[in-house]
Amino acid sequence: MSGGAAIERPLSFLAFDFGTQRVGVATGNTLLGQASAMTTIAETGAARFNRIGALIAEWQPAALVVGVPYHPDGAPHDNTRRAQRFARQLHGRFGLPVHEVDERYSTTEAARDGGPDVDAASAAVILDQYLRDLR
Repeated sequence: MSGGAAIERPLSFLAFDFGTQRVGVATGNTLLGQASAMTTIAETGAARFNRIGALIAEWQPAALVVGVPYHPDGAPHDNTRRAQRFARQLHGRFGLPVHEVDERYSTTEAARDGGPDVDAASAAVILDQYLRDLR
């Protein structure tokens, strides 16, 4: 075989907009460079991670992306720490790389777009931002 350039395989991702009551989920990949809202998980505890595990098994992502909220001035707050803990739990349970994205204003942007599932749409906004940053 000749020494030509290697063909890069597109990478797929699952993204999460973490909330204590609900977690929005989106999927996307580097081929299209955009995210699509999928669903919102309303379960908590082990049931939440079981649903996430089923989505990971189905979509086979290369990595996970978690939105981490901050105050407008960049200062952390209680939900910042909760989202970071969720990211660590995902990595520990599923062994995939987990990337954190500053998600300030993602819910506002998703609500402005008027979709039926704001949590999943927020996850798509988070993943779109991550995919843009990869370019």
